[in-house]
Amino acid sequence: MSASGTGPKGASPRSLLGRIAIDLSPLRVSRDFRLVWSGLLISELGWQFSLVAVFVQTTAITKSTLAVGTTGLVGLAALVAGTLIGGRVLDAVDRRTLLIVAQIGFMVAAGLLFVGALSGDPPLALIYTGVALFAGFSAIDGPTRSAMAPRLVGSELLPSAAALNQVVWNGTALVGPAIAGIVIQRHGVAVAYFIDLVTYLAMLAAALLIRRMPPERRAGVEEPTGWAAVREGFSYLRASRLIQSTFVIDLIAMIFGLPRALFTFLAATRFHENAAAVGLLFSAPAVGALLGALSSGWTHRVRRQGDAVIVAVAGWGVAIVLFGLSGSNLPFALAMLAVAGWSDVISAIFRSTILQVTAPDRLRGRLSGIHILVVTGGPRLGDFEAGLVAAWFTPTISVVSGGLACILGAGIVAGAYPELRRYRAGPAG
Repeated sequence: MSASGTGPKGASPRSLLGRIAIDLSPLRVSRDFRLVWSGLLISELGWQFSLVAVFVQTTAITKSTLAVGTTGLVGLAALVAGTLIGGRVLDAVDRRTLLIVAQIGFMVAAGLLFVGALSGDPPLALIYTGVALFAGFSAIDGPTRSAMAPRLVGSELLPSAAALNQVVWNGTALVGPAIAGIVIQRHGVAVAYFIDLVTYLAMLAAALLIRRMPPERRAGVEEPTGWAAVREGFSYLRASRLIQSTFVIDLIAMIFGLPRALFTFLAATRFHENAAAVGLLFSAPAVGALLGALSSGWTHRVRRQGDAVIVAVAGWGVAIVLFGLSGSNLPFALAMLAVAGWSDVISAIFRSTILQVTAPDRLRGRLSGIHILVVTGGPRLGDFEAGLVAAWFTPTISVVSGGLACILGAGIVAGAYPELRRYRAGPAG
């Protein structure tokens, strides 16, 4: 480095930081994006409290890895049902209205879990019902927000908007579970559910303040409605092997490589810690993911986005294997989960961008709904898979085998879907 402090080709540290720092342009140019993003920030923080509370409460009631893992299976079933029902209206109803309905549904779910927790010994069926309601309404909420993004910020800023959303999801996933673990340990799960209930008011207020966003119509074309609309969305997906590939590779990563259902058991048996350690394990992937999102300024210059997805998913698998082999070394285990989180957020940014750029607006809600089914359904199925393998063998075998399956799966997708490897984004900015 020269005496002036510049690097190669005269690039200063300031200019380098500018190239990698997250792009805040979507927040500057779109009032409605700012409102939705801010509402998401608050409500997503609250959701982390319910997420941890469900696992802690189910573990306390049943002492069963399979029962905890079944929360994922219940959520998946509700998510599938919500996706099929939501597909009838996602591209046919004003998206602002759908966002409002989703927040009310979330509040009902959190309220049910809160009331059940106040009883002191709720039936397991009530917890599963709350999980199902959360999952079902997420099939409306997530696709609606995703489908709104191109019309809020424009196609050029979609990678930046995706990165900003990843900051929310991973920033709250970092802070929320750690705080939730402490709150649950000191005050119980009822307080955690109540916190979640209140935070949905933020997104509800944001939805009420933004402009209406009616569906776009093709001139002279009668758009399908009801189940015909659902079939049209799935038909488009069957015809688009590129979008298919992004869904398949994420399913592999989340089903086999996300051992969150085992965190309560690993904290007790391997790391000999309490509920606070459970919160740290939930938060650790978000550390790397948040750092990855905050330093994502380079992503909008990447043209070989399909290759980037493949490499990122394989990196996730390697990190999960190392987490499984960490023994009783909690700091190293947390570090590997952080590396996994960094890989995941890079994959998520590019997968989301590919979908939103290549899908037509008239189908974007339905395709986003299927995407949300994959993104949030995969972890729920992964909870069941991790719990089942751990019950058959051990938690360590469950984690390590899942990471290896993730690496293998990334290679299989790369070979089976050349469309993903060949995909190139528009000219870099």
